[in-house]
Amino acid sequence: MSKEFAPAVYFIGAGPGAPDLITLRGHRILAQADLVLYADSLVPKQMLAHCQAGAELIPTGSKTLEEILPLMISGVQQGKIVVRLQSGDLTLYSAVQEQIRRLVEAGIPLECVPGISAFQALGASLNRELTLPDLVQTIILTRLSGAASAVPERENLASLAAHRASLALYLAARQAETAQAQLLEHYPAETGVAIAFRLGWPDEQIWLAPLKQMAEVSRRENLIRTTLYLISPALNGLLDPDSEPERRSQLYHPQHRHLFRPRP
Repeated sequence: MSKEFAPAVYFIGAGPGAPDLITLRGHRILAQADLVLYADSLVPKQMLAHCQAGAELIPTGSKTLEEILPLMISGVQQGKIVVRLQSGDLTLYSAVQEQIRRLVEAGIPLECVPGISAFQALGASLNRELTLPDLVQTIILTRLSGAASAVPERENLASLAAHRASLALYLAARQAETAQAQLLEHYPAETGVAIAFRLGWPDEQIWLAPLKQMAEVSRRENLIRTTLYLISPALNGLLDPDSEPERRSQLYHPQHRHLFRPRP
């Protein structure tokens, strides 16, 4: 059977965990792949059910870049469709650029297929829009410095908190106390926080708490990895529904006119 895709390395964002949250394009490529290198500590094995029988599946959690790259390069040189399956979306904390650079230097064709990020999946799980009219119109995606990668000082968490935007905080579970202290420099203590552990996986857990209790919940639940914090005034209504006024966008208001709804 002829294949839809040419031999190349396809970087695919697998999404936060649930096998059905991969994009249709990502699914089609994965179903035709001859070789799949997947981040086994972050991508559930259920995702591999999309692969064709006979595809070579290689977990990479214990491998270095120097071990992974030759596998991808030799695979394409042998005429194979190679998939590098990574968690979430490729544009966030994926270490994908260093892989792309080496492949380009080797003359290997490649394509990147976006995925759903955990902050999007968490907002959807809560049935919440994170940009509410007249309350918050900005989303910040950030992390704390860690052993693998430092955050530039100009992007320190306290300075980002000054905006009081919706803020998705990745890779911070081991430093929850530090993060909470910096966030409280600007956010009110009662600001809503959603704490998600292994979002999209079978053992997913989500807690809601005011910001002042973020570190306490993290300690109580022994959260040290695979945790996302979503801090936002848009979540306040989940903690206290009676305090949340109706916020209506003008987009669908009968008095709002635009190109597709002109004045009569």
